[in-house]
Amino acid sequence: MEYTLKHIIREPKIITNNPSLLLMLHGYGSNERDLFSFANELPDDLLIVSAQAPISMGFGTYAWYTIHFEADDSKFSDIPEALAARDLLIQFIDELQETYHFNPAKSFLMGFSQGSILSYAVALSYPEKIKNIIALSGYVNEELLLKSQENVFYEKLDFYCSHGTIDDVIPVTWARKTKQFLENKNIKHVYQEYPVGHGVAPQNFTDFKNWMLERL
Repeated sequence: MEYTLKHIIREPKIITNNPSLLLMLHGYGSNERDLFSFANELPDDLLIVSAQAPISMGFGTYAWYTIHFEADDSKFSDIPEALAARDLLIQFIDELQETYHFNPAKSFLMGFSQGSILSYAVALSYPEKIKNIIALSGYVNEELLLKSQENVFYEKLDFYCSHGTIDDVIPVTWARKTKQFLENKNIKHVYQEYPVGHGVAPQNFTDFKNWMLERL
């Protein structure tokens, strides 16, 4: 099959008919090998797929959508590009389902930073695709959700959310608003903060790994 997105794969060591998928989405200005560095530390029975974002920034770096930086140090996201990236990811997940027949109830979508923002967008727009979401250093951008939420049901979704308290890229206050968003919609979630900047602390990795093991 020709896939919508370039990606790298770690096949599960034990082959089953309906494996548990872990789909990884890297952050702005990174590439598919970034989060994939976690692969060897994660359960052997996971089918791990790390996707490359579609927009090349040169020198082996990519973005899911453009971030415009202004002269006054403000910045804003290209919403049409972000919506297109969300829909590309839905198509890619469907392609992976066609090839691997993964079990959505025991599968995971993990994103860091911009990849985390898109993980929220995918899950909250199409919650039937993958149940478990690991959102690292991101937030819910409501502009990226389906405009009509009438037929969107969140009951089965389960989130692990984490953020650094001294993050100077995405303020922790944005993540705290996301926690409130999830609470207001009665969406199952764990929210944790760590005394770090824009990154994944060792304890953060241990905590989300344990969270995953409880759901496999």
